[in-house]
Amino acid sequence: MSAAHTFVGVYRARLVMPWVKSLKEKRSIVKPVTERLKARFPVSVARLEGLDAHDWEVIGVVTIHADAIWVRDILDQVAAFVAAQGEYRVTDERLSVQAWDDEDDEPADDDDSGSLDGEVDAKGALKAKCVT
Repeated sequence: MSAAHTFVGVYRARLVMPWVKSLKEKRSIVKPVTERLKARFPVSVARLEGLDAHDWEVIGVVTIHADAIWVRDILDQVAAFVAAQGEYRVTDERLSVQAWDDEDDEPADDDDSGSLDGEVDAKGALKAKCVT
């Protein structure tokens, strides 16, 4: 019997709005995008950095599933959605899919950060290369 895996996917994006002059204006741009992400995709979303800056912010998106290809597909859709939505520029983004082994609840050693390309091997691990 093969060990079951759980795959956790994380997407981070830095959103830059140099023309924005107040926190209230920035929030009016970023919050609708984060709310639409939660409504449209099976993800959790957090505002991670830049909360006190008026011209940039980092958001994080996470999803979890037993299928690494599904996780990657959802996060690719999230990345496209974020890029197409708000009145901001995405200046930095990272996507990571990590396999977690059910036996010891520790992450596998196949974590890659950046944009991932790859396939799932026979053991269920994502064999990927990082694309920058």
